[in-house]
This record gives sequence, C-alpha cells and structure tokens, in this order.
Amino acid sequence: MSQDKLVALVTGGNRGIGFELVKQLALKGFKVILASRNPETGHVAAQKLKESNLDVSFVILDVNNQESIRQAALTVNERYGRLDVLINNAGVYLEENKRLVGMDPSILERTMATNFFGAYHVICSFIPLMEKRGYGRIINISSEYGAMSEVSYPGVGAYKLSKFALNGLTQLVAAEIKGDIKINAVDPGWVSSDMGGPSAPRKPKRAAESILWLATIGPEGPNGGFFRDGKQINW
Repeated sequence: MSQDKLVALVTGGNRGIGFELVKQLALKGFKVILASRNPETGHVAAQKLKESNLDVSFVILDVNNQESIRQAALTVNERYGRLDVLINNAGVYLEENKRLVGMDPSILERTMATNFFGAYHVICSFIPLMEKRGYGRIINISSEYGAMSEVSYPGVGAYKLSKFALNGLTQLVAAEIKGDIKINAVDPGWVSSDMGGPSAPRKPKRAAESILWLATIGPEGPNGGFFRDGKQINW
C-alpha cells in the first residue's frame, strides 16, 4: 500500500501555514516532503512531525535559487518517482509601505523573486513529475492583496504586485496544462504567523483547512480559479 500513497510537497514548510499544511496532508495519509531553504529549521520541523508517526521527509529548497529547485526536483524524482500535490507556500512580505515609485527598488525585486519567480521556477521544475503520470494538483498561496480591486488602491505595492503576478501565472498555467493536472490560487486570509503578526484573527490550522480541499479535488474540480474558504472569489 505504501507505494500507492500520494506524494505532496510544500515550500516554506518549516513554520506557519506551511508547517500546518505539511502536518494536515500527512494526517490525511499523504507522504509529505517538507521543503525549506534552511536545513536546520527544516530538519527540526520534519523531525517533530515524524515523532508523531507522520510520513514526513525533508528536502532543502530555496525558491530564490534555481539550482536548489532543480536539485530538489531530482531528489524527489529519485526518492519517489512522482509528485501528486505541490503547494507553493514560500513567500515574503518586505513592505515598508512606501509609494511603489518611491521605495528602494530592491524591495520590489526581492519580493517578486520569491513570491512570483520562486513559484514559477518551482512549477517549471516539478510539473514534469506530474505530466509523467498525467495527474497533479498545484496550489499557489496567494492573497486578496493580489486581486484587481486591491491593486487599484495605493499601499503595499510590492507585495500586491507579486501576488497579482502569481494570480496571472495561475491562470496562464491552467490554460496550458493537459491531462488531470489542476492549478488554483488561494487566499488563506489574515493568519497569525511570522508574516501576519500576532494580532491576526486566523490560526494557521484554520487557514490550512481552507486550502487543503484543493489538494484532493477530483477530475471535475476547478482549474485556474481563485478561492477563499472554499468559495470562488474575483481575480
């Protein structure tokens, strides 16, 4: 039976929503690969879940480093020969809330490098593993800040643009993929984590639950959609 377990990978899986997603996928019976750029925190996080008898392994993956992504994909292929679920969760929020045209350009560049290009390169490296079997579920952790209605208001411009681009990527890849491979974007809400801060109203566990249904949708499930709490929302 163990050979037939579905394999899932979560980027930025060592803390916050990512860690909770790894845990809940493992509880659902997936073999889960916790991907993190930091080997120490990644190993510790994976070990913690293994001690609860969960099928979790660790792979080093820095979404800002294409070679690191390529190596991670090779490792997953060697170890499992498949990938059924990919969750692009790694992200940064570097905002100083300055005007977009007045901020240090490196803030926009670093934000796009992680939140947009990171997800793009991860998809490019891992989608062949899905195409090999004609099955896959890709979930991009986006934000309501990436919605068109939010982009027409000032503030948090670098973060908004990065998620706006990620939403566009979701739609483009959805239009291109063949077979039973689906890609969707999710707004997890304002979550109490390192990024969201302690005053955020939503716990990572609830956020993870609002995302994970997309990991197990059937062939008739949505493709190229944007969701919050299981409901489709506007781009």
